[in-house]
Amino acid sequence: MQSVLALIGLALAFSIYSYVSKLRHNISEAKRTGLPYIVAPCSPIFLPWQMTHKFWLPIIRSFPKSWWEEWLEPLIPGFSYRTRHERFARHGDIFIVVSPGMLFVMVCNAEAVRQITSRREHFPKLTETYEILRQFGENVLTSEGMVWRMHRKITSASFNEKNAAIVFKEAIRQAQGMLKTWTRPTNKRNETINSLDRDTMRLALNIIAYVGFGLTLLWPDEKLPEGANLKFAKYGSLEPAAGHKLSFVDTIATMLEYILMLLLVPRWVLRLIPSKNTQLAADSHEDWTKYMRELLDEKIEEAGRGERVEGMDLMGQLVRSSYGAGQKTGEAVPKKGTLSRQDILGNAFIMLVAGHETTANAMHFILIELATNPASQRRLHKDIDEILGDTDPSTWDYDSLISPMMASMLGACLNETLRSMPAVVEIPKKVTPDQDQVITMDGQKHVLPKRAMISLVAVSVHRNPRYWPAQPSKIHTGKDDINDWVPERWFRSSQDATNKAPETENDRTEVEEFGGDGGPVTSAQLFRPERGSYIPFSDGPRSCLGRRIAQVEIIVALAVLFRSHSLELAVDEWASDEEVSGMSREKKADVYKMAQDSSRAKIGRAVSVLTLKLNGEHVPVRLVKRGEERFGDWVDE
Repeated sequence: MQSVLALIGLALAFSIYSYVSKLRHNISEAKRTGLPYIVAPCSPIFLPWQMTHKFWLPIIRSFPKSWWEEWLEPLIPGFSYRTRHERFARHGDIFIVVSPGMLFVMVCNAEAVRQITSRREHFPKLTETYEILRQFGENVLTSEGMVWRMHRKITSASFNEKNAAIVFKEAIRQAQGMLKTWTRPTNKRNETINSLDRDTMRLALNIIAYVGFGLTLLWPDEKLPEGANLKFAKYGSLEPAAGHKLSFVDTIATMLEYILMLLLVPRWVLRLIPSKNTQLAADSHEDWTKYMRELLDEKIEEAGRGERVEGMDLMGQLVRSSYGAGQKTGEAVPKKGTLSRQDILGNAFIMLVAGHETTANAMHFILIELATNPASQRRLHKDIDEILGDTDPSTWDYDSLISPMMASMLGACLNETLRSMPAVVEIPKKVTPDQDQVITMDGQKHVLPKRAMISLVAVSVHRNPRYWPAQPSKIHTGKDDINDWVPERWFRSSQDATNKAPETENDRTEVEEFGGDGGPVTSAQLFRPERGSYIPFSDGPRSCLGRRIAQVEIIVALAVLFRSHSLELAVDEWASDEEVSGMSREKKADVYKMAQDSSRAKIGRAVSVLTLKLNGEHVPVRLVKRGEERFGDWVDE
């Protein structure tokens, strides 16, 4: 027994010695950088802490505040969206969280962001963060080095203006489908919509199915349009295909709903848990795998016959780049040095998650914010009328309309939402493992030690006052509007910026080598923030390939919806329709103010689950024809 106790004592002593020595070493490394730092017992990305922090928080907070005030907040998951720019105002544009396990560098400086994103070899992506996504296959998001170059080159081929024009047309059709679903059967909607999150998810899913897989998905009661490929009709059916438990649409929707469960828990474990949700999650994964393999086989057969479907069809492009025609008629043969079957499936999955959930959540936030801010919605109506008039959406032309649409309130609403609520709140990077790297900030050089982890905190740099001119808030007395949703800020001159000149085309030349759209993120007619201060799509060679596609589909959907309708917050929680109809303007304004406060509070509680979203909460709205508003045509005048 004494020997056992002695061994335990030695092990404990060694653990303490190791913990302290590693912490002292990392503190010394942090001092060497010349940057501000705080010392914490563990890093923000230490998995056991992330999984158990809710248990420890009340215990830690029971101690004197001075013991934990400095380091606790940055360790709590979701802190950057919750605290916005506050911590950087306190510590500086870059500060380091020092723990025994690592140096965690948090960045909120445009100059540093530019250097880190453009020097890909020195600051590679922290692919360990996306390790769990590899179970669907290696892909452009999870890879690095030469493997990433191959994935990027092949996947980027389809992201061009020609295909953006195709997405423009499909987005019109799908937005009209959603609008008809809301207004059937009388072409008018009176009741409250409680499904805004699900409907925007469906809208984005239908578009990404067309973009990513060449599939035409339908809204309830819709029929396949003329010329649609009947061979792929099973994917658009609302009924399960033969050999499947769920329809293709339900498979994807269910899988994305339970995505964290599927990524973290093995399928055989899910099958052992006697729960409807776990069984449904396992069914969705099983059906996803079957549908994707069947679809891939069909695409490979097409490649062997030299065929292709109409539309963008990213999956088809990946197949054609990896398979060529064999000696036998209709035979498809893999090409050397290209993507494997599993690689294609992995990229298909990433396209779905990145192109579906991020776009849907952005659209969801924009619609809520427009309902919450009727004055901005009225300006949106005005711009849509000036650009599009009363023309039928089916006649809209991409080449002549996309630039004025991007330069209008449509583009401003999109930009402001991505500024306030970027899909990816923090972008993970790291310092190369074999050499320290030097960055320059405000004329000072700083050495970032090798293997240091880096977080480009998008949600905070988007609120850094040195890059974003602010005015007095109309919502919060005594504060500025930098934390408010104000799309009108994008109509200010770029020279209003308080620091350096806006980005130039030369800043983005390094992107061209890696494919994708390397052009400016915002319209030249709108406020152009300094490069590195606006990174909703990241920046540099690893910036988002689908950025232009996402912008186009959101802009078009907004134009279709608000061309003929308005969106108001539902006030059912505070007053019935009969009570509202008998109210004075002042009383109506008071009731709407309650709905606005509730909406803003819910947006403030958004959480990052793969992407930023309202998790478990919803904001009810009402769709009304323009001219029939109860609140939207005068509130906040």
